[in-house]
Amino acid sequence: MVELKQEPQKLTALLSGELDHHHAKEIREKIDFAVREQYPPVVVLDFGHVTFMDSSGIGLIMGRSRLMEEYGGTLEIHNPSQQIRKVLRISGADRLAVIRNHVHAAAANGKEPEHEYAE
Repeated sequence: MVELKQEPQKLTALLSGELDHHHAKEIREKIDFAVREQYPPVVVLDFGHVTFMDSSGIGLIMGRSRLMEEYGGTLEIHNPSQQIRKVLRISGADRLAVIRNHVHAAAANGKEPEHEYAE
């Protein structure tokens, strides 16, 4: 599942549940449509509530990275679990986006988070 939060300079995709081939296509389509409508300089994929990710999740990241490159923007991945960070590292997807851990809800509201760690 995905919930999109559009702000003037950022589009955040709040991902939840299982990110597999059953859900990836719908998520891709929603994110791509929003990007093409708004041209945000930053797209955030928030993995804070993702319980499982297979290779479809890697494909989702790769495709959004290419899309943001086309528009001169950047892709960020927020709050991946330890397991998902491992998958990102092994697949090389960690080189396609800025990865930030422990991004709090305050950051989503445009305020500075109390703690933010980049890998």
